[in-house]
Amino acid sequence: MSAETLSLDDLRALSMRCLTVNGCNEPNAAAITRAVIVAEGDDCASHGVIRLPGYVRSFRSGFANGDADPTVSQQAPAVLRVEGDNGFAPLALERGYDKLAELARENGIAALGVANTHHFAAVWPEIEAMTDRRMCALACTASLPVVPPPGGKKPVFGTNPVAFGWPRDGPHPVIFDQASATMAHGAVLVAAREGRELPEGVGLDSDGNPSTDPEAVANGAILPFGGYKGGLLAMMVELLSCALIGEEFGCEASKPRGPPGSAYPGGELLIAIDPDHFGDRNGWIAHAEVLFAAMTAEESVRLPAARRYAARARAHAEGVSISESLLAEIRELANVA
Repeated sequence: MSAETLSLDDLRALSMRCLTVNGCNEPNAAAITRAVIVAEGDDCASHGVIRLPGYVRSFRSGFANGDADPTVSQQAPAVLRVEGDNGFAPLALERGYDKLAELARENGIAALGVANTHHFAAVWPEIEAMTDRRMCALACTASLPVVPPPGGKKPVFGTNPVAFGWPRDGPHPVIFDQASATMAHGAVLVAAREGRELPEGVGLDSDGNPSTDPEAVANGAILPFGGYKGGLLAMMVELLSCALIGEEFGCEASKPRGPPGSAYPGGELLIAIDPDHFGDRNGWIAHAEVLFAAMTAEESVRLPAARRYAARARAHAEGVSISESLLAEIRELANVA
């Protein structure tokens, strides 16, 4: 597949134009662009610029509010809620970061529930925002049903990622962001776009039969990872990011749905933990390094996110490679010749 290499700055400018000429104001476009560029630069194409056409469809159809003005309110001493004003999650999350960290420092732990937004991005950027503030963090968000419950064939859960981060002195924080499904939905869409087969065991077609065809799986179901274990994690995420916050489950399907390929309306839960309150104020950073050193004593072992950080460094130095067909689509949406 032919591709073109762009600098992150050029890609950032293209993303901003693509969004702002299609009904998205500057603050929302900037927050979305930050999420898109981080994913693309970290070599996570499934959440990078391939998502821009979906953002545009959501704005053009009126399904998502491009002028959203999220508001933060405190529900309890250590609980925040952000009302997203039917916009996309990046701006809503960014508006809650500082207050969430402040409450965690006061109380040892604090939680942020994001409601009335559309989540279309990776989850690790909000985790990294917390580790940058010297917080441990957990996050989860649900999505449209594409994953059946254990033993089932019909989708009930989303791919429902869970992310975790641990801050460090000097090195990059340790962060993982993983779907509770065998594969992220975006990765299935990337495989379909590039004409690649999926590994066996990833998903089912619409008749419930195992399939390696990404188009068939996209229209059927993605299996939970590890059988019932991944399925139960997906259930937990539904409860924490939907029922807890007052958002609908994807399987309820009573909210209006956007055009094909647009985002999912739903919530997110972000929890920040200040380790200084938990008994090892002067030693928790150093103590964690004992575990990390034991893990990486073998050359074949890397810490979570190490590959992303390496990709990030390359992207800043060399730019990123984007398929010409995708770039052509984005440039057309951005009215760029």
